[in-house]
Amino acid sequence: MKPVAFDYARPTTVDEAVALLAANPDAKLLAGGQTLGPMLNLRLAQPALLVDITRIAELAAVREDAEAITIGATVTHATIEDGRIADPTGGFLARVAGGIAYRAVRSRGTIGGSLAHADPAADWLSCLTALGAEVLVRGAQGARSVAIAGFMRGAMETELAHDELVVGIRVPKFSSRARFGYHKICRKTGEFAEAIGVTVHDPNRDVFRLVASTTAGAPIVFEDKTFGADASGLRHRLAEAGLGGDTYEMNVRVAALQRAMREMRPA
Repeated sequence: MKPVAFDYARPTTVDEAVALLAANPDAKLLAGGQTLGPMLNLRLAQPALLVDITRIAELAAVREDAEAITIGATVTHATIEDGRIADPTGGFLARVAGGIAYRAVRSRGTIGGSLAHADPAADWLSCLTALGAEVLVRGAQGARSVAIAGFMRGAMETELAHDELVVGIRVPKFSSRARFGYHKICRKTGEFAEAIGVTVHDPNRDVFRLVASTTAGAPIVFEDKTFGADASGLRHRLAEAGLGGDTYEMNVRVAALQRAMREMRPA
C-alpha cells in the first residue's frame, strides 16, 4: 500500500516546527521514519501534514555541562553506537544502541523518535528510565522537562501535547565506579523485545535502579538496594508492582532481570 496524500513541510528551527504543529493538530513529525514510514504505507497513520525535522540543527546537537550530557532528539542510534558523541555512561549507551534492530535501522532511527513513539518494547525507554534521564520538550506554551519515568502514559502514549516535540534527552553523568547490566530477550536478532531488564548501580552517586519492561505501558522501576536475584522474590515484587499477563510473560521478565543483574559490569 501507499500513503494517503499529505502536505509536507521541512522547518529549519524548532520554533517553526512548533508553529506548524500548533496550526495543524493532526500533523505528524518525521525524524528517522523507521516507525512512521511503515505506518504511512499501511495507512495506520493518515496525517494531513508531515513535518520533517531532520534539517533542524539544534535537534542534532549534543551539549555537555558539569552534571549531564544532553543528546539532541534526532541523534541516531548508530551515532551513539559508534561513540561519535560524548557518553555520560562511559560506553553503556553505545552497548544498548548496538543491540537495536539492524544497522540500517540504527543509521536512520533516532533516540527522540523512539521515545516519542513510546513502544513499551523499545530499548531506549527502559534504558533511559534506569539512568534517570529527563526528556526536554518544546511547544507553543514554552519549554519544559519531564522525568522519563513519568513521560510515558501508556503504550504508544506520552505526555506530549499535539503542539510539542522532544528536543533532547538529558542523561546524568556516572562515576567510574558505576556498573550497568542490560539484557533483552527476543526470538531473533532485530525484533522488538519480549522482555528487557536493566540494572544501574553507581555508589558514588548513591544510585541503584532495577527496571523491567512491560507490554502495556511504562517500565517498572525498583530502587531497593537490597534487591536479590531470587526468582520467586522477583515474581512477587513484579506482581506487587502491577505486572499482569500470563505465566510466560512473568517468567520471561524475571529471566531478563536476573540476566541483567548477572551481567552488571563497568560500561
